[in-house]
Amino acid sequence: MKKLFLLLTVALLGNWALAQTQPKIDYSVYEDKCNFYIANDLGRNGYYDQKPIAELMGVMAEEVGPECVIAAGDVHHFEGVISVNDPLWMTNYELIYSHPELMIAWFPICGNHEYRGNTQAVIDYSRVSRRWEMPARYYTKAFNEEGTTVRIVFIDTTPLIDKYRQEFTKYPDACQQDIDEQLRWLDSVLASAKEDWVVVVGHHPIYADTEKDDVERLDMQRRVDSILRKHSNVAMYINGHIHNFQHIRMKGSNIDYITNSSGSLSRKVNPVEGTVFCSSEPGFSILSATPTTLELRMIDKHGQVLHTVTHKK
Repeated sequence: MKKLFLLLTVALLGNWALAQTQPKIDYSVYEDKCNFYIANDLGRNGYYDQKPIAELMGVMAEEVGPECVIAAGDVHHFEGVISVNDPLWMTNYELIYSHPELMIAWFPICGNHEYRGNTQAVIDYSRVSRRWEMPARYYTKAFNEEGTTVRIVFIDTTPLIDKYRQEFTKYPDACQQDIDEQLRWLDSVLASAKEDWVVVVGHHPIYADTEKDDVERLDMQRRVDSILRKHSNVAMYINGHIHNFQHIRMKGSNIDYITNSSGSLSRKVNPVEGTVFCSSEPGFSILSATPTTLELRMIDKHGQVLHTVTHKK
């Protein structure tokens, strides 16, 4: 009994000592603001930092109080899912993001990995999970909290990139989507948006350092950025796909182009034209809004803010 007591005491003291060495998190920056979580490139069955980052998201949510989780694609890696009953829903999502504070609305979009599988099942999972809210492949959602209005515009980027449309066997559903219809919708939504802040979210970057094919970004610049720049109300474009943090400002554009890092398995990054900040750390981001200020904080796997993007009126 004495030995057991000693072991428990040592364990408790060890945990206490570890807690004292952990850097403190300043939660005051999220007070009296409309806050959102942004997470993407998650699906690794809990490995490659996914589970610890998921737990951190839950613990921080107790203080941050996010309105929802914006899931910017590749919740499932590998070959996507085959149905709403695919075991990957449990091993990539339900059993990983299980903290009580993460039982809030998740607003997802498809990434390129979802397009390798059954994309309709990703939408249909909304009828299975109470927190998975995906009404369509692309959609928009307005929020009105803490005296602030925010419109999030979710776009479906995989079909907007020609290389995916041409790989029929790997991405069978991409070529079935109507590009022009989505782009007309995007233009219309941005033209009519009257909220304090408008943020567009897609899986693929418009500008970023990456080893992925240049044609991906060229197609996004030609098809998406040309529309975003038409509308002065677009404050940020946020994407995943690259597995690192990047903040880019391009000459002639007032938009902050944000690459949100992966919630698992990050990759190296180097500065490119327009780079304000970049980091190869994994993690997630917190978007915070007041009527006059929009801030995005890039959070590493220890809960520390690596960089803050500030957009003011």
